[in-house]
Amino acid sequence: MAEGNWTRVGEFILMSFSSLPTEIQSLLFLTFLIIYLVTLLGNSLIILVTLTDPMLHSPMYFFLRNLSFLEIGFNLVIVPKMLGTLLARDTTISFLGCAMQMYFFFFFGVAECVLLATMAYDRYVAICNPLHYPVIMNQKTRAKLAVASWFPGFPIATVQTTWLFSFPFCGTNKVNHFFCDSPPVLRLVCADTAMFEIYAIVGTVLVVMIPCLLILCSYLRIAAAILKIPSAKGKHKAFSTCSSHLLVVSLFYVSLSLTYFRPKSNNSPESKKLLSLSYTVVTPMLNPIIYSLRNNEVKNALGRTFHKTLGLRICIP
Repeated sequence: MAEGNWTRVGEFILMSFSSLPTEIQSLLFLTFLIIYLVTLLGNSLIILVTLTDPMLHSPMYFFLRNLSFLEIGFNLVIVPKMLGTLLARDTTISFLGCAMQMYFFFFFGVAECVLLATMAYDRYVAICNPLHYPVIMNQKTRAKLAVASWFPGFPIATVQTTWLFSFPFCGTNKVNHFFCDSPPVLRLVCADTAMFEIYAIVGTVLVVMIPCLLILCSYLRIAAAILKIPSAKGKHKAFSTCSSHLLVVSLFYVSLSLTYFRPKSNNSPESKKLLSLSYTVVTPMLNPIIYSLRNNEVKNALGRTFHKTLGLRICIP
């Protein structure tokens, strides 16, 4: 229904990877389907072993379980629709569906930023205050920290999504992305969006930079504490307890920064799609692999779980 030059949009079209040949899209479908299944399986196994194995009932694995829940949610929001666009060429998404996808993308994205900072604080307490660690990170405290990690996503996602979708849309309804991210949807708005863009930039910087600075401060203190350990074996043991988290943080923040903080002149839609794949599809798959391969406690717990459930004694190298 037209109102002057404005159009009431009932649905959007996700351009996704439609510019690529059909054969390439079929190959991408198979690749992303495998990644999707590995992500669900890997994170589900992390949740299972940290719940059932008594050796993994420490605060570190409590937060790791929260991260796995978060990664599963993040994947469910984006990947199934992307697979549909590649397989069935079903590129349409309803107005409400687009808004909901954007809402949960913001929610899980903010929650992950804060949760990674919380996990860094947990490692700081464990290494810098080992004697007081069980007292400081008791069950009540870790529950509060988990709630504090998940909660900020609600108001930020609500304000940004509601504000953006209250604008009128005109002209094309084609979103040049594989999901409803804010920048490509904002380009379809036919109204003054200056205030929204300022809010979005400031909000993104705060959501990304504040947790990042907290992580940086935590690891600077951790590094200082590790350097004071006299033995090489002690240093290696202390570093190994936080190396997996440090690698996960690096993957997440590097890909996120390259996507949202590059100059617009260097930020073509196609390059942004590729970068977005790194933190929406690839990183959620790598997180359980990193924590499994670099953590002996998780590897042993997985072996015990397989032995208990399947009757098989599996040795994970």
